Amino acid sequence: MILPNIKKKITRIRIIVPAVVILLLGLQFSCSHPGKDTAFTFVFMTDIHLQPEENALAGLTKAIETVNRLNPDFVITGGDLVMDVMEQKFDRADMLYHLYVKTHEKFKMPVYNTLGNHELFGIYEKSGIDPSHPEYGKKMFSKRIGKTYYSFDYKGWHFMILDSIGITVGETGKKTYRGFIDNEQMEWIKGDLAKVKKDTPIVISTHIPFITSMTQIYGGSLDGNKENIVVNNSKEVLDMFKEHNLKLVLQGHLHMLEDIYVKGIHFITGGAVCGNWWEGVYKETEEGFLLIDVKKETDTFDWEYIDYGWEALKKLGSESLTHSSQ
Repeated sequence: MILPNIKKKITRIRIIVPAVVILLLGLQFSCSHPGKDTAFTFVFMTDIHLQPEENALAGLTKAIETVNRLNPDFVITGGDLVMDVMEQKFDRADMLYHLYVKTHEKFKMPVYNTLGNHELFGIYEKSGIDPSHPEYGKKMFSKRIGKTYYSFDYKGWHFMILDSIGITVGETGKKTYRGFIDNEQMEWIKGDLAKVKKDTPIVISTHIPFITSMTQIYGGSLDGNKENIVVNNSKEVLDMFKEHNLKLVLQGHLHMLEDIYVKGIHFITGGAVCGNWWEGVYKETEEGFLLIDVKKETDTFDWEYIDYGWEALKKLGSESLTHSSQ
């Protein structure tokens, strides 16, 4: 844990820690009921990787049942909704998308979906899909699920769902993906922010993280991030928010849990609904999702990581903590 200079309260265990950056890795969090100061709650569930194998459908159904019992105002998904369609034939990709869309109907509240890299249809050579296919790349997501980037407002907060997946050509000369916000979307962000009051609290959902400690924690302090691990132009994106009240960036992709708090912004990588791709715990993180409790008349929130009780091939012990933003 990196301990900074601003005071950060961890409410459940009543510890005050100094903070400029707070980094929390692999901790598990228990659910508590919203308090009287709650304005609204929402769930962030990322990296579902739905497939007919590994009992994944039963796992996602259990996660959805847990969400429905929590009864948040809405759900944001963080991308990688299906196991993979980057290297799949059309029939497999069609089946996976259909399975997600059908299962998605079990939610009892609105769901706002984020695009992940595994939703890009046929971009890998192994798929045999020609780029002229009408659902190639992001088109399958756009046709079957919705826009790849958009925004909405809820009870005084502004939410921006971003498309952080760039299709590029790798060193081998073959198509692959990287973390990137393209110029067209950058212009859209600029225009969207122009309509938002400077003091309005803002939340971003991005599949590929803007920042992460993963490489340094698991690789070494001098290791750098690869272009498919983080958004390559995240600084340029974040610079656009300097005059705004960006409070929270919700991130996926890495299947780990971390909270990096810097410059008044929480960058929370939200674990994974599927854990280790439906085979147990991954990077000390149980299968789960985030529950965010937004407070009345303030721009603060609590967050919890909800272990929804899925039993896979491996299970590790968990610790229950609750965190508050300041």
